[in-house]
Amino acid sequence: MALMGASDPLGEAEAIKEKPFLLRALQITLVVSLYWVTSISMVFLNKYLLDSPSLQLDTPIFVTFYQCLVTTLLCKSLSTLAAFCPGAMDFPTLRLDLRVARSVLPLSVVFIGMITFNNLCLKYVGVAFYNVGRSLTTVFNVLLSYLLLKQTTSFYALLTCGIIIGGFWLGVDQEGAEGTLSWTGTLFGVLASLCVSLNAIYTKKVLPAVDGSIWRLTFYNNVNACVLFLPLLLLLGELQTLLNFSQLGSAHFWGMMTLGGLFGFAIGYVTGLQIKFTSPLTHNVSGTAKACAQTVLAVLYYEETKSFLWWTSNMMVLGGSSAYTWVRGWEMKKIQEEPSPKEDEKSSMGV
Repeated sequence: MALMGASDPLGEAEAIKEKPFLLRALQITLVVSLYWVTSISMVFLNKYLLDSPSLQLDTPIFVTFYQCLVTTLLCKSLSTLAAFCPGAMDFPTLRLDLRVARSVLPLSVVFIGMITFNNLCLKYVGVAFYNVGRSLTTVFNVLLSYLLLKQTTSFYALLTCGIIIGGFWLGVDQEGAEGTLSWTGTLFGVLASLCVSLNAIYTKKVLPAVDGSIWRLTFYNNVNACVLFLPLLLLLGELQTLLNFSQLGSAHFWGMMTLGGLFGFAIGYVTGLQIKFTSPLTHNVSGTAKACAQTVLAVLYYEETKSFLWWTSNMMVLGGSSAYTWVRGWEMKKIQEEPSPKEDEKSSMGV
C-alpha cells in the first residue's frame, strides 16, 4: 500500500529490520502517531460535518458521497503523477474498465453500506459511545467465518467475543440510564459492524479482479459508490436540502468537506503504513489503544460526565477486543510451530 519506495514487501521488511534500533523505534513511533492523529481527527471531523449545530446540515449521504468523490480524484491524480514521474512514485496505473467495475460491484455495495452506516452511527451517537456502538465487528467476523467459510473458532476466542457482547449491552444500558441513548444510532452501529466483516470477506474474493492491488480496489470501490449514491441523493431529497443550505457558498464548509475526504483517503494509507512498520497484530493493538484514547478525548472535549459502569462497558469492549487479537495471534503462532504430518513421519523413521 505504500505510495513511495520498493514494491517488494519482503525486501521492505528486511530493510526495516536492518536499520539501527533507535531509527526503527523513531519510525514506528512516528507511524503509529500518524495513524492515531489521522484516525481520531477523521472521527471528530465527520462528527462536525454530520451533526454540528453550527452547520445544521442534514445530508449524511451527500457527505459520504463527497468523501468517495475526493478519494476517487486523489487516486486518479496520484496514478497520473506516477505515470509522469515513474522513478519518484510507486502507484498503479488506473484506467476505468467497466468489466472490472462490474466484478467489484458486489463488494462496492457492501462498501457503501459500511461507510454509510459508519457515518449514520456517528451522526446519531456521541463520539464517546461511537466505539461501543460499533464494537460487534469481531463478533460478526467469527459468526460470518463459520456461516460463510465454515471456519470454527476456539473456546478462548469465543470467550473474548462474549466479553465484547457483554460490554456492548452494558454500554447500551448505561447510555439509556443517562438519557443519551439513540436506538437509531446503535442500530446503524450494528449494521456498520456487519458490513465491516462482510467487506473483509468479499475483499479477499474480489482482489484477483484488480490484480491484487489495494489501490485499484479503492479506486473502483469509490467510483462505483459515487455512481450508486446519486439516485439515493435524489430519492432521499438530500440534493434539495443541499440547495437550500445557507452555507453552500462558504469556503469554510467546502474546505472542511474536502479535508474530510482527504482524511478518508489517508486512513487507508496510514493503516497500511502502520502494518508495514509493525505487524498486523501490533496494528490491532494500536487500534484498540487508539479507541480508548479517542473515547477519553471525546468525554473531555464535550465535557461529559460518565458513570463507573459506563467506563466499565468501554473497558470490557476494548479488553475483549485486545484479548481476541492476542488469542488469534497465539493460535496462529502455535499452528506455524507445529510440525507437518510428513515431518513427523520422517522423524519416526529416523530420516
